[in-house]
Amino acid sequence: MHRPTLVRSLCRSGALIAAAFVVAVATAGPAAAHAEVEAEGARALDQNVGLTFSAASESSSAGITKLEVILPKGITPGDITYKEGPDGWKLAPTSRGYTVSGPKLAVGEDAGYVVDVRQLPDAKSLVFKTLQSYSDGRVDRWIELEDTGGDDNGHGHGHPAPRLDLKPAAPGAKLVSPSPTEEPTTAAPSPDTSSGEPTTGTSTPPAEPAADSTEGNDGTPVAVPLGIGAAVLLLGGGAWWFRSRRSGSA
Repeated sequence: MHRPTLVRSLCRSGALIAAAFVVAVATAGPAAAHAEVEAEGARALDQNVGLTFSAASESSSAGITKLEVILPKGITPGDITYKEGPDGWKLAPTSRGYTVSGPKLAVGEDAGYVVDVRQLPDAKSLVFKTLQSYSDGRVDRWIELEDTGGDDNGHGHGHPAPRLDLKPAAPGAKLVSPSPTEEPTTAAPSPDTSSGEPTTGTSTPPAEPAADSTEGNDGTPVAVPLGIGAAVLLLGGGAWWFRSRRSGSA
């Protein structure tokens, strides 16, 4: 091969290699993006564990405004306490986890925050699916599991969910029972002073019926003596009338 031809071939090869390098760098951007959760030395059943979350920005025109996390089994929204994050951001519980949101971050700025977990569940690993919202309405879905390749629409493809691997629980570690809820209390029954058995309240003895005004002091109905007196008067009057009549006839 003549020297000019060799030089031209090398130049062409160099141009192709440079072009391939530029394409590789350009396409590596989205693939390098990530969302992560970290807790150094975390073990199953550990209590009051600080989790550090970070989510990379994938937008060149909008800032991140909210991160919604779907909690894994064994952790409830009530177990989460917000520790720190971007200025003005706050945590709010949801039916399936929580959100951390606030004023939009600068374009290209990653989002990071820290929460405390009351107790980690007894598991080998925990997956925290995350939805990342931007000021222009865009949503990145960090929800892909390791055993899935994403769907045909690209939802989740290339966006693995933050995953925390746990060491085995420490010897003697136990699951902390939920905080007891207060039950309504009722007044205890007071013991009866005569029998010593509980009663539900002070009972009032039934009032005796008032004496019937139609009875006398000895219980005899008033109508009985009145009837007897009327009969005596009637018989006496009849006897007097009969004697008077006989005397007149004589």
